[in-house]
Amino acid sequence: MDFAYTPRVEELRQRVQNFTDEYITPRIRQYEEEAQAGVYPISFMADLKELAKEEGLWNLFLPHLKDDEPGTRLSNLEYAPLAEIMGRIAWSSEVFNCNAPDTGNMELLHQFATPEQREQWLAPLLNGEFHSAFAMTEPDVASSDATNIQTLIKRDGDDYVINGRKWFISNAARPDCRLYILMGKTDPEAEVHRQQSMILIPDNTPGIDVIRNISVMNHHSLEGHCEIVFRNVRVPASNLLGEEGSGFALAQARLGPGRIHHCMRCIGAAELALEFMTERSQERKTFGKFLYQHGAVSDWIAKSRIEIEQARLLVLKAAWMIDEVGARAARKEISMIKALVPKLLGEVCDRAMQTFGAMGISPDTPLPGMWTAARTLRYADGPDEVHLRSIARMEIKESKANPGSTAAYFTLPEEI
Repeated sequence: MDFAYTPRVEELRQRVQNFTDEYITPRIRQYEEEAQAGVYPISFMADLKELAKEEGLWNLFLPHLKDDEPGTRLSNLEYAPLAEIMGRIAWSSEVFNCNAPDTGNMELLHQFATPEQREQWLAPLLNGEFHSAFAMTEPDVASSDATNIQTLIKRDGDDYVINGRKWFISNAARPDCRLYILMGKTDPEAEVHRQQSMILIPDNTPGIDVIRNISVMNHHSLEGHCEIVFRNVRVPASNLLGEEGSGFALAQARLGPGRIHHCMRCIGAAELALEFMTERSQERKTFGKFLYQHGAVSDWIAKSRIEIEQARLLVLKAAWMIDEVGARAARKEISMIKALVPKLLGEVCDRAMQTFGAMGISPDTPLPGMWTAARTLRYADGPDEVHLRSIARMEIKESKANPGSTAAYFTLPEEI
């Protein structure tokens, strides 16, 4: 078992890191100032994107790019350390056209769109010409179980008509969000996992009402987590993605890679939080000692390092399995990292914030934003409890397939 990255990956890591150091990190303050002022688009983002294209650091997330599509073909395992670098600065993945939810939408279009849909929507998304949103979550049902989705997609002649309410729809506040990929029900009477379908809705279609951009932990994001009402939204039947009744399966295909990308970036953010904690502990004294000389703080540093290393290895294993056997066969590993890594990030950020004292909850460091993102990710793409339930069910299923496997290990008296 070789834990070293390949020469190709090492070279790409260095290039992404150099690009980040030279062009992205110096813009952190300007980004925050413009974001706080509500400036959108961020003034320098287009220039950085164009530069990333020129440097060949574009669409790094998509393993099955075609020869005529812009980007570098990388496996999930090869992409992981690059995403980790991007995770250190929350908005940097957009520079490389590797930001959610666009990445998941591009995955969907790449796998399931018709040639016409690919030309209209996938090609410009791959070129970074606009943004997109994925409209699945609803306020009135437990959307962690996608079979609960209530939005209706009803056939009417050569069209579909959509009615329903969605919320926490990322990217929907962007003025250049041009596409919604919406999941709803085309046949409420069908078998439970064949009721749902996905449909492509251009943003300028009449009947779309963006009600509000919901703040998250009192943080108001530029891209938005919007509540949207779709009232008699009419689109051509040709806008159906895949076939009727395939929506649940498409959602599972989309969410697998999306979950692992989140976890890859979380590892990078956790590394940064640990660096903040370690440096701060050497700068401040309490009761005549540097903070790291107090047992509690030194334990935080050690535990964080151990936990980050464990989490990284599990993420890399999940990435390797997706490459080798596909996301469906790797669903236990995907659920394990999704339940583990965002929670780990939150804990490491919490320790770092505590080490900083009051400054740790101020906007002077990125720690509060990282903590907020970690807490949010414990809902996104399925809450912790759903993933834990899935893992337990798979463990029980495997146990039932091999009953009595522990019998030889008992040492009870024979008469019993």
